[in-house]
Amino acid sequence: MSFKYILLEKKDGIATITFHRPEALNALNSEVLADLDAVVDDVIADDEVRVVVFTGEGKSFIAGADIKEMDGDTALEAIRYSRKGSAVFRKIELMDKPTIAAVNGYAFGGGFEFVLCTDIRFACSKAKFRLPEVTLGIVPGFNGTQRLPKCIGMNKAKEILFTGKMLTAADALELGILNHVTEPEQLMDEVYAMAGQIADNSASAISLVKAAVNAGADMDIDIGKNIELGYMAACFGTPDQIEGFASFKEKRAAKFR
Repeated sequence: MSFKYILLEKKDGIATITFHRPEALNALNSEVLADLDAVVDDVIADDEVRVVVFTGEGKSFIAGADIKEMDGDTALEAIRYSRKGSAVFRKIELMDKPTIAAVNGYAFGGGFEFVLCTDIRFACSKAKFRLPEVTLGIVPGFNGTQRLPKCIGMNKAKEILFTGKMLTAADALELGILNHVTEPEQLMDEVYAMAGQIADNSASAISLVKAAVNAGADMDIDIGKNIELGYMAACFGTPDQIEGFASFKEKRAAKFR
C-alpha cells in the first residue's frame, strides 16, 4: 500500500510512519489527513506491527494545519476539517499499539497537537514547538486546548496557548511534554532502541496497560482500579502470560515473538 503524503516502513515489528510533504513543511491538509487515517488503519490491522513510530521528512515534523487550504472556509467547513483531524488523532491516541513521536524539527499548531496524541515523545535538540493559533485569530482545532492542560497543568498550558510563544526542545522536556531530547544525528537510533525494547515485551499486555492508563486518566481511582483489575485478570491463560511465567521459572528471557 502506498500513499501520496505518507511513507510507511515496517521492520522487526516496528512501523515507521513518515510525514512526506516537505515542500509544505509537512503541513496537514485534507489529503494528508486522509493518508494518515488510512495508514493508521493499516498498522492497526497488522498483527506483526508491535510499535508505531511517527516522524517527519526534512526539517519539519509537522508545521501545522495548511492555512492556504483553510483560508476562506466557512464556519461549517472549518468544523468539518477540525473534526476530521480530531478523529484521526483520537484513533492514534486510543490504538492498542504503543506510539512514539520522533520530532525532527518544527511541531507547530496541529503538529504540536499531534505530538500530544502519542504515548512516548522524543525530539532532537533543534526541534521547536508552538501553538500559534491566537496570533491568527483562531482556536486550536485538533484538541490542543484539551490535551495540553492534562499534560502540563492548566496554568502552564494557558500561558502557552494565550501567548503563542515558541518552546525549545529543552523547554518541552522540562515541562513534561517530551520524554527525551537527543542530538539530531542520534534521534532515530534512540527512538528505535526504545521501540525495540518495547517490541520485545508482551504486545497483549502492553495493549491492556495502555487501555488502563487511558481509561484511568479521566476517572476516579476507585473506578480505575477495577478496570485495571479486569485487564490484569484477562491476561491469565493467554500465550504471553504462560510464556512470561515459564521464562521466569526457567530463568531465561521471555520470547513473545
